[in-house]
Amino acid sequence: MKKKKNPSLEDLFPDPELRKRVTDQLYSRGSLFGEGSVFSEMMQAMVNAALEGEVNHFMDEQSARDEPIATNCRNGHVGKTVRSTAGPLMIKTPRDRLGEHEPLLVKKRERELRTGMDEIILSLYARGNSISDIQQQLRQLYGVDLSDGLISSITDQVMDEVTAWQQRLLSASYAIIYLDAVHYRTRQDGMSKARAVHTVYGVNVHGQRDILGLYVFEAEGSRGWVQVLEDLKRRGVENVFFFCVDGLKGFKDAIKEIYPLAIVQRCIVHKVRRSVRFVSHKDLKSVCVDLRKIYTAANRLTARQALDAFGNKWNKRYPEIMKQWLEEWDDLMAFMDFTESIRRMIYTTNPVEAVHRILRKVTKTKGTWPNDQSLLKQLYLALKYNEKSWKRTAFHWSRIQQELIAEFGDTYAQYLDD
Repeated sequence: MKKKKNPSLEDLFPDPELRKRVTDQLYSRGSLFGEGSVFSEMMQAMVNAALEGEVNHFMDEQSARDEPIATNCRNGHVGKTVRSTAGPLMIKTPRDRLGEHEPLLVKKRERELRTGMDEIILSLYARGNSISDIQQQLRQLYGVDLSDGLISSITDQVMDEVTAWQQRLLSASYAIIYLDAVHYRTRQDGMSKARAVHTVYGVNVHGQRDILGLYVFEAEGSRGWVQVLEDLKRRGVENVFFFCVDGLKGFKDAIKEIYPLAIVQRCIVHKVRRSVRFVSHKDLKSVCVDLRKIYTAANRLTARQALDAFGNKWNKRYPEIMKQWLEEWDDLMAFMDFTESIRRMIYTTNPVEAVHRILRKVTKTKGTWPNDQSLLKQLYLALKYNEKSWKRTAFHWSRIQQELIAEFGDTYAQYLDD
């Protein structure tokens, strides 16, 4: 088979003057797009040619009608400047005398050639760029000047999508739901105020991970979590086997109010962090090693023996640690009643904290958002553009699923056909 020859510049640009301008533009190492560039000029010519093709096709259809006299005809052009990723374009839209022709490429009253500009703006916004940052980047890359209001209106378009996402129906049952909050600040009545974004991250009975919702409250508290859980119930979540949470006061009671049969696991990682908060640096490694012996024990009995051994060694220096573990023992040790695979899945809220790390990476340069809506909008877009990081099937799920079926029987298996 004869190898196809690559086209030469002469093949691509027969006009010598245009060919020279294209070559000069390439070798100048300057921006390829933007006002006055040869590529913008070519895009402009292509758009105008396409608009002429549209009206010619429209007039041909008019002439083919079974009418004795064609009553419509062409009626000049109307000029306007439109924005595009190739820079501003001067286009001439053909008109017809009766005003029946509707252009498709650039519609009437549109000021933008839809070649991905909206998607670029949303992508930049999702990566934590402010409106002024987006303006500057679009100006540098494409030679396009967009107003604050236009960029805001483009990003505001996503709010309908956010609302639909927040209200969508959910799976009837979840193997585990991780609950945690991440904190930001928004402007309220001219003042910067704290906001707690309550994140719900679930794994359904098929092992599929999903963020079930983001809820903005003034602060994190059990009353807010009750509202979140009631919303999950309203959206179709009938049953949850495990909840994994941090040490917020009243958290377990809030869960049991809505899902009384759920098993609530207190996050071990959170507990260890709080236990060593006031431990001196020289003792830190040894204390962590001894605490690890507790939560990696084979069962509750050996875990309690490890806790007693910890107390014998450290109570004189750090008496509060053992005391606190004893007070929360049942919630901390709930995972001990299950197999190793299930334990690894439920003992910590690290999965939802990983989601929060994605959000913080995007929002770390921003101090305060104009309002709650703008905060929620940016968090949603950050998650949407990073789905591969959090929306996947849980690891080793087939084995975990078999162990869950063995543990819960028909109570679990009945949801597998959903």
